[in-house]
Amino acid sequence: MSGPRVNSFFLGNSSGVNFSIILSPRDAETGKLQLANCSGSKRAGDWNLDVTPGVNTSKVTVSLTRTLELCLPNATECCPSPLCMVETLQVLACRGSVMLAQLLIQAEIFANSSFTGNVSENATVIPNQAFQPLGSCPCNLTAGACDVRCCCDLECTPDLQELFSGSCFTGVFGGDVNPPFDQLCSSQSMEYTPEWFPFLCVQSSLDNTPFLGYFYHGSTSIPRVPSFKIPLQTSPGKPFTGYREGDPIITEEDEYFTVPQQSMAGQCVGNAPVAYLYNFDVKCLTNLESYKEGLPHDVRINTGTADFIQQNVVYRTITDRGKFITESENLHAAEVLCQNVTFAEHYKFIWKDNNIEQVNVTVLLGSLCDGEILTQRFTVEFLSLKSTNGEEPFENPGYQVGKPVRAANLNASDPLGSLNIWLPAGRGLCSSATYRPVLFGVDSYSGCILEVDINEDCSLLRGNVTEKLNALIQATHIGKRDNSSYSDLNDWVEIIRLDPFSSNVSTGGLKGICPDIPANLNIRIIFAKVGAVQGIPQRQILAVQISYSTVLWQFQCGLGCKNTLSLLPITASVQFIEIPAQPPLPVTRYQKIYAEFDCNQNEVCWPQLLYPVTRFYTGEPYSQCLAKGLLLVFLVLLAAIMSNPWFSKLWNR
Repeated sequence: MSGPRVNSFFLGNSSGVNFSIILSPRDAETGKLQLANCSGSKRAGDWNLDVTPGVNTSKVTVSLTRTLELCLPNATECCPSPLCMVETLQVLACRGSVMLAQLLIQAEIFANSSFTGNVSENATVIPNQAFQPLGSCPCNLTAGACDVRCCCDLECTPDLQELFSGSCFTGVFGGDVNPPFDQLCSSQSMEYTPEWFPFLCVQSSLDNTPFLGYFYHGSTSIPRVPSFKIPLQTSPGKPFTGYREGDPIITEEDEYFTVPQQSMAGQCVGNAPVAYLYNFDVKCLTNLESYKEGLPHDVRINTGTADFIQQNVVYRTITDRGKFITESENLHAAEVLCQNVTFAEHYKFIWKDNNIEQVNVTVLLGSLCDGEILTQRFTVEFLSLKSTNGEEPFENPGYQVGKPVRAANLNASDPLGSLNIWLPAGRGLCSSATYRPVLFGVDSYSGCILEVDINEDCSLLRGNVTEKLNALIQATHIGKRDNSSYSDLNDWVEIIRLDPFSSNVSTGGLKGICPDIPANLNIRIIFAKVGAVQGIPQRQILAVQISYSTVLWQFQCGLGCKNTLSLLPITASVQFIEIPAQPPLPVTRYQKIYAEFDCNQNEVCWPQLLYPVTRFYTGEPYSQCLAKGLLLVFLVLLAAIMSNPWFSKLWNR
């Protein structure tokens, strides 16, 4: 350390841990540090030790209590020389007489220096960077002190420069602010010098270097970190007109109302905005160390008409923790640290037209201990004010984003079907994975891991993988609308199944290699907007296709090849493709001809062939452009005349 204060962190439970600091002088004979023990205190000499305990991390601060001013004549308790002190400290963390952690600190602290000269009130004149470098020594970063390896630092004494004279910074950062450039005749930095280089090189002094110029204005661009704080969607004299589908919900502080949601990568994003009329149900894994509280429940929400409503929050305590705790490590009961956290949050937004009438929140609390993994659940549901018994009436027959896709098995006596994707848990094995329904408009990607033996038969492996993929789709038809009736076949579209491709490649009896394994299931759902009900689009599914992608499975040999099991990941992806409800109008003959001359659609723009000789071109003076254009016309005419047959006859005469 080189300053009067230094911070460090103790990782782990600090309850019952005694922290102490001791001075560790070196043995005069051996030069080794003396052995430390746990009998010290939080003060040693001029040093103090402060500990700020936390949940799983404690902050340890070592600070100096003496002054660092240089001694004046006949003064005491000061620094007699610029190098004020050189001491070795040890910070110990003990539980009883057992040492848990040890921190060794080498303190080399210089005295504070103050400026005693006259201070000029004249403003500093910054030179024009187009002609003179702003800093002649860029590596001089510390004022009043010598920067290591910065040989152009005038504050480095000759004795200090001898320590790093062979390791000085090079280039512009090391003080060579006017390096020779490649075009200079005396420069030999180019690896390959063309033969014409002596005729076209530049004879110039280094003061006129191309590293300077008006492109160095010295302006800096401060990065702006995007935040979720946005201006309220209002304009002077015009009230807030309400939410539309997909609009983010706004709070009283003009910020987004956020609830943790899953990203496309499958990870949970804690500050994701809630979209109007978009339902979701997500689960996020966390532990006590990485747990973070979400948005406070006392935040008022904008209804859509510049009014604000308070959330109706109900707190409940979880009694059955087994539904949320997915993994627990075996720890001794005396060492476990527990904390009351949020297990689940259920939001219900009551809406009418384009406004929010009421917000009901149910928060489930429970105790989470160190070493346990919690599966948090967050749900958001929008209910119409006209709904009864908690179910929204079918006012809009089309699908809404976030609602489950309806599936049916019309070839069976029980037509109820399902279209699901995996919801892995624990180790992610297929044997322990559960299902969740496919949500309309939400592209998803999920999978699980299948354990495969090295002696697995390839045909049986293909059948096993295909069986697990087909278990996700227990249906033959998909509902066109959200209110499709099982009795009307016209309300359903048949699922188009494309069987996996098999090349019948033989492995020659090799073990651990199986080609053409249908490990990827691709679900493509085509839909269109066919209308709107009260301003809300009515979406209808037009077609559903299921296909498989094959992979080559090969046994992965672990350390020492002692394990005869290998892991095969199998995945399922869902993609929603929107198409126009009506086919676009055919392109007319005029549009086809016009497209050939459209400069925005073609690389060659014939209408702008003579653009350089017009008044609109400002890249060069108009007189030069006109002269170049006339010269080009003359050359074209000359070439046309010389290519004529009679010109060759006249030339022969």
